[in-house]
Amino acid sequence: MAQEFFDDENSAHLFQLVHMLQRSAMMHMGLMQDSEGRVHYNLSETKAAIDTLSMLKTKMDGNLTTKESTMLNGIISELQLQFVKAPARQRALEDQVAESEAIRETFTNPQDAPSEIITDEEE
Repeated sequence: MAQEFFDDENSAHLFQLVHMLQRSAMMHMGLMQDSEGRVHYNLSETKAAIDTLSMLKTKMDGNLTTKESTMLNGIISELQLQFVKAPARQRALEDQVAESEAIRETFTNPQDAPSEIITDEEE
């Protein structure tokens, strides 16, 4: 399949490398789970992957086909866009986990959970 899309074997290998860096960046922005199903946020790792892709683009300037250049530019642009959105996604996930933990704690230790006191207004 790769040979059908790419012009030659070197292009296919280049984009295998690009895809590895892309997956790493996506995983470290919480967009993909790791092999154990966990979500990670490590924006310094994400930045390193994006910077590496940008460096490859700069070093290969003039040596890429139009299709390769378009693909690489698109991948870098999308990763940069998701990088900007990552902190908000991380906060939302942390809030969701905290809420789930509070609910779990309520059902685990109901005597310590917040409660409402209901009074009869006629009294």
